Amino acid sequence: MRKRPDFHIYLSAILIAAILFSLLAVYATSLAAEKSHPSVSARAATLYEPETRSFLFEKNADCRLPMASTTKIMTALVVAEECKLSDKVQIDSRAVGTEGSSAYLKEGDVFTVEELLHALLLQSANDAAAALAYHVSDGISEFATLMNEKANSLGLVSTHFDNPHGLDSEEHYTTAKELAIIAAAAIENDTVSRIVATYKRTFIQGERTRTYVNHNKLLKKYEGCIGLKTGFTKKCGRCLVSAAKKDDLTFIAVTLDAPDDWNDHKELLDYGYNSLEKITLAGIGEYSFNVKILGGDKSEISVTNEQELSVILPRGKYVPESFIELPRFCVSPIKKGESLGCVIFTAEGRELGRIELIAQESSRKKKERFWGIFLKNN
Repeated sequence: MRKRPDFHIYLSAILIAAILFSLLAVYATSLAAEKSHPSVSARAATLYEPETRSFLFEKNADCRLPMASTTKIMTALVVAEECKLSDKVQIDSRAVGTEGSSAYLKEGDVFTVEELLHALLLQSANDAAAALAYHVSDGISEFATLMNEKANSLGLVSTHFDNPHGLDSEEHYTTAKELAIIAAAAIENDTVSRIVATYKRTFIQGERTRTYVNHNKLLKKYEGCIGLKTGFTKKCGRCLVSAAKKDDLTFIAVTLDAPDDWNDHKELLDYGYNSLEKITLAGIGEYSFNVKILGGDKSEISVTNEQELSVILPRGKYVPESFIELPRFCVSPIKKGESLGCVIFTAEGRELGRIELIAQESSRKKKERFWGIFLKNN
């Protein structure tokens, strides 16, 4: 029996994909456990693969801790969703002189949101964080409410923001795991991902020129690094969130209170790339066949896969196999875009995924000819 595309089939495909990613997450984690774990200086740490939502390494990853200026990842995400980059921000007097790292903003000066986001994420300017908060919400606590609403929308239960910059507060905390999830959301945002990957940016406005240099040394020291954010206070210690992308595979590393954070992150990211790899099982149009048609205006029609399929697997340990499920013939009518079969991919008996084989043309039914053949043969 050929498959007809309807809501139930598409819903089933979504559920299969969800189950597959869940299985891959467990599979990847269990395999990673066979390898020697990284040794990190951090009080809490994790390594996260966002596509399968897998945590490959955890150390006190669910422990609530302060996060210092890595807070600004969420600040930037909220601002990017609430504002246009070209929006003008007049510096509020309440933002001037905010404690800690600074862009030395002056009351009444006018900046674009884009420039303040660079000051926030590259120079880690606390006054820029406050200025953006006052621009969006007219108050630090009001802006923190937006941050917490965003955290809730991401499903976080052990994160709470009290301010946009990360200065010490008893009501300001997260976990290594949940900070990794925030980072994953941030790199999905085009504005935030572009800025955190920037090493240096200069803005010229009239006679004023300002240059912001990224504090994240991994942008220069680790191949494939695409951000994200440093942080430090005496109470928090050194905090760092990093992300790298190589061979279409992304990892996010988080360390909280880590005396040797740069080396911690190099070891964590290397561990990820040594453990897993992304394999393309099928490129678009890679599987194409002709299917015989009965009772139609065509004797056969072509089918092919219209989507690409990739999976993340333990590096170098499994060779995927493919199996074709396609009927020897189909009965007209056939609609272009209809699913007539699929290709199933497995490794050691475990299904990795499947792609639908889609009709590339239609076939109309010819009743007279079909019934004439039927009567003649009977």
